[in-house]
Amino acid sequence: MVPSPVEMFRDLPKKVCPECGEYIEEQAESYMMECDRCLANKEE
Repeated sequence: MVPSPVEMFRDLPKKVCPECGEYIEEQAESYMMECDRCLANKEE
């Protein structure tokens, strides 16, 4: 049986920053791979 789209997205694991291991707060239309803190450190 094919799961509903709602169930599929609910069961996805949380996104983790590859730099520091912190969980990333996901937002609609966001394709960030790193957390805000690591992105800010790269800009400095």
